[in-house]
Amino acid sequence: MTKIAKNTVCLWYDGSAEEAARFYAATFPDSSVDAVQRAPGDFPSGKEGDVLTVLFTVMGIPCLGLNGGSAFKHNEAFSFQVATADQSETDRYWNEIVGNGGQESACGWCKDKWGLSWQITPLALTEAITDPDPAAAKRAFNAMMTMRKIDIAMIEAARRG
Repeated sequence: MTKIAKNTVCLWYDGSAEEAARFYAATFPDSSVDAVQRAPGDFPSGKEGDVLTVLFTVMGIPCLGLNGGSAFKHNEAFSFQVATADQSETDRYWNEIVGNGGQESACGWCKDKWGLSWQITPLALTEAITDPDPAAAKRAFNAMMTMRKIDIAMIEAARRG
């Protein structure tokens, strides 16, 4: 039996929890698929032997993917925020998520193909919008508001004025 964390993020999927977990494990460091549990009997959205839950880790965060059916969908009220060190890391995560059936949104947000929201947030952006100079922070913030994927060079240019 796999040890279950005291506090685990439970994410609802419509039959694709294992596929999602394997994608996250292949995309992000410190991520893994830890256990796949099959249903011991029939359940409302599946039958005995189907994957019921998947224990997985995303960047050190323990998660449980529940194949609960189509009753609930992911929305922006929950997202993973990934702090990136540079533009290449920002591009890599963004391109993996969006390029694998996901979709772009505004201000560094995107959704994966399962509808789960991700904030791909360069550390340079966080530093810029919290600059002690309010004018610099506002310029960086205004630049971010025009972006989908964050462009660090544009953020830094706006910050400098």
